[in-house]
Amino acid sequence: MKIFITGIGTDVGKTIASSIVVEALEADYWKPVQAGDLDNSDSHKIQRYIVNSKTKIYENSYKLNTPVSPHLAAEIDGITIDLKQIKEPKTKNHLVIEGAGGVLVPLNNTDSIIDLIQKDYKVIVVSRHYLGSINHTLLTLEALKNRNISVAGIIFSGDENKASEEIILSKTTAKFIGRIENEPYFDQNVIQYYADKFRENLLSL
Repeated sequence: MKIFITGIGTDVGKTIASSIVVEALEADYWKPVQAGDLDNSDSHKIQRYIVNSKTKIYENSYKLNTPVSPHLAAEIDGITIDLKQIKEPKTKNHLVIEGAGGVLVPLNNTDSIIDLIQKDYKVIVVSRHYLGSINHTLLTLEALKNRNISVAGIIFSGDENKASEEIILSKTTAKFIGRIENEPYFDQNVIQYYADKFRENLLSL
């Protein structure tokens, strides 16, 4: 199973969600494009959060120095992101692929994160509760639907908001995988707790 994890925006909890999914499935992990924080990248965070010995973390296809949109980070570095250079690692294990920001974040003048999603990927959308998040979530679902990409699952991030969750779930056939609460901190034990909690729903995608 190949799972692509995207979010409704930046800082909604994609990397925490990715850690949980990786740990739950003992999956391999790949973030095609990393922009900024190269000394403490999302790949580094995944490595710190998981405890299983099966997961392999693959190198980013692009490591960009500035924490901005990938198209601008690449321009600052004097390069252009080329989709043909983004090659999915070959593995017989489950593979978790983490996007950058939301689905329409530009990679270059023509391609966006959504263009990384292949037909055999199961897409999980991470939605964090804040004022405006219903609109951002539904726009994300609509953008994916317009590309004939079905969403396999939704993970909510933050304190429970029944009204938001119910209206979002009513407008999609995606499976509700679970909610990541506003934890005071995240460490290996917390990640393991959610991995155990989400595993059954993830395996049934």
